Amino acid sequence: MTVLVIGSGMRLAAAADIERLIMPGPVIAGHADIESDCKQCHTAFKRERQRDLCIDCHEDVGADIAAGTGFHGRDESAGQDKCSSCHTDHEGRDFEVVDLDTEAFDHTLTDFSLLGKHAETACEDCHAPADKYREAPQACFGCHEDDDEHQGGLGTECGDCHQPTDWKETDFDHFDYTGYGLIGGHSDVECLACHVDHHYENTPTDCYACHADDDAHDGENGKDCAFCHTVRSWQELVFDHAAETGFALLGKHGEIGCMDCHTSTSFDDELQSECIACHRDDDAHDGINGEACGDCHTPVAWTDSSFDHDRQTDFPLRGAHAEAECQACHKQPAKEVAPPTDCYGCHAEDDAHDGQEGRDCAACHNEQDWKEEVRFDHDLTLFPLIGKHRESECKSCHEDAKFKDAPEQCVDCHREDDVHAASLGEDCGLCHNPVDWKRWEFDHATQTRFVLDGAHEDLACDACHTRPLALQRLDYRQCIACHRADDVHAGEFGNDCSRCHNTSTFKGARREP
Repeated sequence: MTVLVIGSGMRLAAAADIERLIMPGPVIAGHADIESDCKQCHTAFKRERQRDLCIDCHEDVGADIAAGTGFHGRDESAGQDKCSSCHTDHEGRDFEVVDLDTEAFDHTLTDFSLLGKHAETACEDCHAPADKYREAPQACFGCHEDDDEHQGGLGTECGDCHQPTDWKETDFDHFDYTGYGLIGGHSDVECLACHVDHHYENTPTDCYACHADDDAHDGENGKDCAFCHTVRSWQELVFDHAAETGFALLGKHGEIGCMDCHTSTSFDDELQSECIACHRDDDAHDGINGEACGDCHTPVAWTDSSFDHDRQTDFPLRGAHAEAECQACHKQPAKEVAPPTDCYGCHAEDDAHDGQEGRDCAACHNEQDWKEEVRFDHDLTLFPLIGKHRESECKSCHEDAKFKDAPEQCVDCHREDDVHAASLGEDCGLCHNPVDWKRWEFDHATQTRFVLDGAHEDLACDACHTRPLALQRLDYRQCIACHRADDVHAGEFGNDCSRCHNTSTFKGARREP
């Protein structure tokens, strides 16, 4: 038994020595002081003990796991897996044992979730390079002390008022803390607008104390601003103009400022209530339609007319006409000169056709839109659109809206497409058709007096047509016209090659002795 125990102890000691001998590499700088003492991190032949040894040293991590706090306490894998699965050692003194991917890290696994603006903040703005990540402050004041415009006057519990979504977004209940509720327009003002230089005590609560400079009446109407004004808006009045003056402020009248009508801040001036008294300068009719503006106009808007053009005239306003301004048609006073009711009477200047299409605009155009849904059938013209012409844009043939100026002959548009360089004349339609410029048909036998047979049948057109067609027609039946260079007889037997030769081949002769 003694021999066995001694032998076993010797094997354990030997194992420890072997572990030191086969150490995979230097440990990180933080573990350098225990590098020679392997048992600080390892138990021979018991790898499962390594996690417990790590936690024995890293007590703060162990506390997090036990309490379910911090990253190691909240992340399921960190609480169960081996530490070495994330923190690899023996990689050298400069190795970063905390290999944190800041881009992919889920901050909700910490005690501080990134809400609002915090989610957009860079890691280094909160985590100092020399500190551990867990050492970052969690209290607002720890990071935002320099942002405290109150200079500490309201304490350090920033979260009592501010929100992480926006530093300037607060939920401070002014009424609960001060007894003065911020309602209406007061709810939108900055704190320093009332609390000058961060003085929060003994701030006045009466209107005139803050709004004396806003008093357009210069004190003539007293200091009880609330008699007319409201906290919702300084320009919003509770003064009952209809009951106090007999003139109800309807429509746009309810939106204008008092001084737009009143010339005195004391409002003791006497004003006329007729429309023309205020709107004479707005009368585009120069008085020709009378002074009863209310017959057509309403207080909702000066341009909002109650005049029913469809019933009160012989010209119902349809389509775009219903949206046109009165003066667009009524160039002169309506009660003196009636505008024309035919299209051309108003739209002569809009006629891009320069009169070529006549004066009946409605034959193509409509009232909905001058340029949209134009009715025009090109097939009813002298040039029906067939084949590729039907797919072409108008501007391909028509340079402008003077449509009758467009050319009608093929060559006028296709001169540049003429690979024959006019040698075959200008009547493109003899061979080509509008279906496809390259799909041409020409029967040389029936459309000319020269049948293409024999070797002539496979020749390209330009093999023979080397001169303008008018000249070529003069000697089209003379073989020598094309074959002079092939005449080995040098003209000795005349110009009628067909006496001996045929169109199948130029070689060989069929003339008998």
